[in-house]
Amino acid sequence: MNKDLKRKNYLTKFIDLIDINSQNFKDTKELLEISNLSSDQNLINDLTKELQKIEVSLSKLYLETLMSGKADTNNSLIEINSGAGGVESQDWVAMLLRMYTRWSDSRGFKIELIDQNVGEEAGLKSVAFKIVGENSYGWLKHENGVHRLVRISPFDSQSRRHTSFASVFCYPEVDNSIEIDINEKDLKVDTFRASGAGGQHVNKTDSAIRITHLPSKIIVQCQNSRSQHRNKSMAMDMLRSKLFEKELAKEEEENKKNRSEKGEIGWGNQIRSYVMQPYTMVKDHRTNKQISDVTSVLDGKLDFFLESQLIKLG
Repeated sequence: MNKDLKRKNYLTKFIDLIDINSQNFKDTKELLEISNLSSDQNLINDLTKELQKIEVSLSKLYLETLMSGKADTNNSLIEINSGAGGVESQDWVAMLLRMYTRWSDSRGFKIELIDQNVGEEAGLKSVAFKIVGENSYGWLKHENGVHRLVRISPFDSQSRRHTSFASVFCYPEVDNSIEIDINEKDLKVDTFRASGAGGQHVNKTDSAIRITHLPSKIIVQCQNSRSQHRNKSMAMDMLRSKLFEKELAKEEEENKKNRSEKGEIGWGNQIRSYVMQPYTMVKDHRTNKQISDVTSVLDGKLDFFLESQLIKLG
């Protein structure tokens, strides 16, 4: 199915849902007027619940109208890098990967691992992956920034409280309908041996690829496949997506700072804090929305924050 047909089907379904909700509202309103005359409290209660369901459905449709950017319907590519905190931050990267994986699973989205750099003791120094699903980028485009974790360290024999940082960067996957011109002369391509857990599965050939785009200084790499050709193809897809995201950032002046400047991965730059000790709270510092159930958020229940970001940041 080409992109235009897919978009047409999506819009047709969207309009149909508006019509259905509109008709349901009219029918429910008429029944409420009748039930008020008859003073049937049970019927009034049932119809009130029906109105609440219509409100929830319309709220979801409203959120979708906020995802009308050029690339909001595209799949998303996400990179997570550990920051200040050593092995603590590397474990935090693995926890964030799990969080986004759980969120994706709850929506029926598919996760495709692109690259990962395993930590010496635990966790991941960095990871890159694709989330395949309708409006994936639209939902996650405001996740860019530093995520801060405060907890009692499982790696500290004295059980002290530690603060860890990791940066998240989300950009849209570029499909065939979007042309991104890349001059081969502007590329520096390096090969290296893929890292792994060891044993018989260690790659014994230089199949991993690292590509540097010299004009923009963007660096991408892929080592997920044992095929050098496949890794290079995926790395080029990532590069095209990053260059496209950079162009989007220029066009969308309001979001330029959020998308193009990562900042230092440390104090003072976090967009969201996840506090597990001495109290429990997750707080988004841009919307000021917060919730006390840290465990549910780390288990992928992100919609509360994602919806708030869409409403406030667009």
